[in-house]
Amino acid sequence: MSIAPIVHSLEVKAAPARAFELYTQHMERWWPQGRTVGKNPHVAIVLEPRVGGAWFERDAEGTETHWGKVLAWEPPSRLVLAWQLTAQWTYDPDFVTEVEMTFAPLDGGGTRVTLEHRNLERFGATAQQHAESLNGGWPRFLDAYSQYTNENA
Repeated sequence: MSIAPIVHSLEVKAAPARAFELYTQHMERWWPQGRTVGKNPHVAIVLEPRVGGAWFERDAEGTETHWGKVLAWEPPSRLVLAWQLTAQWTYDPDFVTEVEMTFAPLDGGGTRVTLEHRNLERFGATAQQHAESLNGGWPRFLDAYSQYTNENA
């Protein structure tokens, strides 16, 4: 079974380098509170800036909940993350779907940001249902990112 990747694009006012920075280094500032997998609200979302770097959230008590890792780190144009959250929203180091972010300059300034979440068939028996849930969720997160980026371009 194959499931089409989730693809969403948006335009932001920031140049690619700034858009990349705001996505990768300021995630806790735009990612909606209460919309993570940790037991408590996040105070930080960490994306270590290198291939193999960890991707996780940290709560006020210092508890870290892992989400995945960095597969490609190519500032300011491309980032690929291993999404290692299963259909049950739990971290599994042996499970991987991929989230690719690209940051392309626009004529006249700004950046086209494109998200592709692929390999969704790996979610197994509930893959189609989980893909639909993710497809409904990603636009909300990207809207929050867009708003934050446009305010901080």
